[in-house]
Amino acid sequence: MHTFMNQDFMLSNEVSKKLYHEYASKMPIIDYHCHLNPKEIYENKPFENLSKVWLGGDHYKWRLMRANGVDESFITGNQPDFEKFYKYAEVMPYLVGNPLYHWSHLELRRFFNIETLLSPKTAKAIYDEANAQLKHLTPKKFIEMSNVKLVCTTDDPVDDLKYHELLEKENNAFKVKPAFRPDKAINIELSWFNDWLNQLSGVVGFPIDTVNDLMKALELRMDYFHEHGCRLSDHGLDSIHFQDTNDEEIDLIFKRARAKVTLHKDEVEKYKGYMLVFLGKAYHQRGWVQQYHIGALRNNSKRMLQTLGPDTGYDAINDELIAKPLSRILDALDHHDQLPKTIIYALNPRDHEVVVTLMQAFQDGKTPGKLQCGSAWWFNDTIDGMKRQMDALANNGLLSRFVGMLTDSRSFLSYPRHEYFRRLLCDKIGRWVEAGLFPEDYEVLGRIVEDIAYNNAKKYFNM
Repeated sequence: MHTFMNQDFMLSNEVSKKLYHEYASKMPIIDYHCHLNPKEIYENKPFENLSKVWLGGDHYKWRLMRANGVDESFITGNQPDFEKFYKYAEVMPYLVGNPLYHWSHLELRRFFNIETLLSPKTAKAIYDEANAQLKHLTPKKFIEMSNVKLVCTTDDPVDDLKYHELLEKENNAFKVKPAFRPDKAINIELSWFNDWLNQLSGVVGFPIDTVNDLMKALELRMDYFHEHGCRLSDHGLDSIHFQDTNDEEIDLIFKRARAKVTLHKDEVEKYKGYMLVFLGKAYHQRGWVQQYHIGALRNNSKRMLQTLGPDTGYDAINDELIAKPLSRILDALDHHDQLPKTIIYALNPRDHEVVVTLMQAFQDGKTPGKLQCGSAWWFNDTIDGMKRQMDALANNGLLSRFVGMLTDSRSFLSYPRHEYFRRLLCDKIGRWVEAGLFPEDYEVLGRIVEDIAYNNAKKYFNM
């Protein structure tokens, strides 16, 4: 029996151990998609206590606390910070089979050198030890400790990027770049669409009364982001749609929305597909990468949405079909050779093969891995979820060209997830070699592992 989380944790054979320890573990990190706050990075203030840095905003942990019967006052409420931490410690012994058990202990080990297992019995000692260290640990320190070279935040087109400017002037061991997230320009059916357009109008300095006005405004903001080092966009596409339309029809739909007329389902779908094609062409012109995160079913509890707001742990996996509309969008961009580099993340694991086979239909024969099946995302950040994504990519594509892991997190303590991923990657390749499915050639295997861990992303994003 193996001891818990020893140095060969998740590495099942000698090949996987050699690949991880000699190749993967030393590679830096490019965190090309996360939700870290650039203001927090710049201000670099120490966290008040372990509860603040560990539980604040981490809806992965919140969901499990709720599932264990923890009252909301100990999660997002006003209970004392230690009591919140203690409630999470009470959940820990019940996390058998859940990656949060591993992530939590990796975070304690990698950032605080604490190897004690977290439980109600050890909670106070761990809390006090970590708090003593937190006096000297800041957001920048956590990033540096993780060997991160690049952080790409997620930023609305109206953001002024003030803190990116300030960070660029500093001599940090890592770079922080913005990523363009125009969801509010696409989600025409949502209640805040007009308010956001008015905000965008204030930023660009002219009224936005037509769809051409909107496209002009977005082009200006893309140019502004580009000047600040942005080279990629991101789209949260809970569902994906495309219908044939024309400029005149889209302008009419846009004006109806501006007049606060309730739109028909077909109108919404036509507008969204039209805007994705417009944006894709604009990204291609600028040499950007576009990311599609497809398949979230958000804010399922309307009661808790009203109480806590979005992004608080009440989301799930959607099961709408994606192949045909996604194909139509990619084809509309490819038709005139204006399809940018594209990463497609499928939240529903049944869609990995759909994404891989579809993206292979649009590779250009010039750029290795131009279209990517994105890493296992959100609810798939598990041992089985990561393996399924890698299997789908290996079976019908080139795993060796994969741009690898990202954090997609609001927490500065999430970087051990890269270690988790790298160990799984090395174990999977090691198992293939042990089974005689691939030769034991470390010149090739070592390069593949290092590329997936870091080099592929460095080349792909060109930042």
